[in-house]
Amino acid sequence: MIAQFDGFEVSKIHSGDAWKICDLVVSNSERLKRYFPNTLAQNLNPTLSQLYVEKKVQEFEQKQEFIFTLKNSENRELVGIIAIKELDWEKKQGEFAYCIGYANEGQGLTSKAVKALLNYAFTTLGLETMQIISHKDNLASVKVAEKCKFNWIRTLENEFTPVGEQPIDMELYEAYIRHFKK
Repeated sequence: MIAQFDGFEVSKIHSGDAWKICDLVVSNSERLKRYFPNTLAQNLNPTLSQLYVEKKVQEFEQKQEFIFTLKNSENRELVGIIAIKELDWEKKQGEFAYCIGYANEGQGLTSKAVKALLNYAFTTLGLETMQIISHKDNLASVKVAEKCKFNWIRTLENEFTPVGEQPIDMELYEAYIRHFKK
């Protein structure tokens, strides 16, 4: 376990998470289809989720991408997923991506998980810059960046193309180890 707060815990993905990830993704498919189409497509049924989890566990071990789960400590329900991805080990930089289920939105859980994983990224992984890239209309994601003391850097023009849509601009936020340690 990486962190625990408010009856929830953040942990590394493991092989037993497949069913829970499938359930979270399928039950929140409307919310995930625009910004997480690949994660959605890879978890539409338990078999696909098992393959996804096996791949992500291997990527975690190989330090290619780090997937974490956010679970209710009491009933073990998976309520969210947080990733540290787009790793550049030379620049010592990574990017957060996260999603939380409808039932647990607005409780500050994602912000608390990102804060805990920001500490993990800086102290355990040795990263020095962490990014959050979000659409300006994704107010919940922008709020996570702000609550976690990420600085808005700039607008990334045509950064992301949702399935069946034209490219859209995204907002880049960054947090730095030099500010974290103060």
